[in-house]
Amino acid sequence: MSASATTPEKQSPASSRIPKFPFWAQIIAGLVLGALLGWIARSQDVSWLKETLGQVGDIFVQLLKLAVAPLVFFAILVSITNLRKVNNAARLATRTLLWFMITSLIAVAIGLAIGLITNPGAGTGLTPQDGKLPKREGSWIDFLTGIIPTDVITPFTELNVLQIVFMAAVAGIAALKLGDRAKPILTLSESILELLQKALWWVIRLAPIGTVGLIGFAIADYGWDLIGKYATFTADVYIGCALVMFGVYPLLLATVAKVNPVQFYKGAWPAIQLAFVSRSSVGTMPVTQKVTERLGVPKEYASFSVPFGATTKMDGCAAIYPALAAIFIAQIFDVQLGIGDYLLIAFVS
Repeated sequence: MSASATTPEKQSPASSRIPKFPFWAQIIAGLVLGALLGWIARSQDVSWLKETLGQVGDIFVQLLKLAVAPLVFFAILVSITNLRKVNNAARLATRTLLWFMITSLIAVAIGLAIGLITNPGAGTGLTPQDGKLPKREGSWIDFLTGIIPTDVITPFTELNVLQIVFMAAVAGIAALKLGDRAKPILTLSESILELLQKALWWVIRLAPIGTVGLIGFAIADYGWDLIGKYATFTADVYIGCALVMFGVYPLLLATVAKVNPVQFYKGAWPAIQLAFVSRSSVGTMPVTQKVTERLGVPKEYASFSVPFGATTKMDGCAAIYPALAAIFIAQIFDVQLGIGDYLLIAFVS
């Protein structure tokens, strides 16, 4: 008998390889499993399951919060200091910020329009007793003074993103003015940013598990009835994002940038897809940087615009969502919003 007959054949790598489960599919599976476990915990009154789901969700949220504050600070600091590598830096930075503002205002306007048309807070059955009114109303002056922190620690412990952005911008501009003397700090900041991005990606990979906990606990604690009351609001957010993504952006690409929208989305799709399923602009930054450069944006400029945009330019969660949330809450508490209020919402967003 030949040796080949007695020796087991080695399996090829292709046959032994475990098929990969796409990340988006993992997120959907987490949603389904979380909903199922939450329903079981509520319908069967399984207290330990409800408690476990809550703990899993809390741990995931805590991990995200742990990474957000330093990531925002170092991303903005590095993005501003990267302007030293760009020719005509002041002009490019000004144009970038201008377009950030224009598209954000368009997104806010879309969010406000959808909210005024659909009235997401009406018919929910929610009343002022379901929440608490703030002790005092804010104003333009309160908003402006609230941007400036009283110390350098509190913004990080309280996760005040606006104050973190302010401090990072000041530090970045100061580093630019120092020139070569700031190089050691800049090198360290870039290394810290890469380290934080890697750590955040590990957290994002836990998103399917975190989704199980968050969705499961929400259903176990509140039930389907309360979640259903937010259906209009939730649909409004996604409709607004879709209008911006597939309406506003293609129009601007075709008319202003003179870029083929189909080719653009084809090149940018890896970053768009990852951002959607991971729900993290900051966590998507490495992929965004790669596709941006692949689309023809100079690396020096992309190193400024990508980190800055990922932390400050979010038309979904920082423009459409707050606009709709303001209308939603105002309708529940029967607060009549005026032109000044809508302008303040747009300015803050």
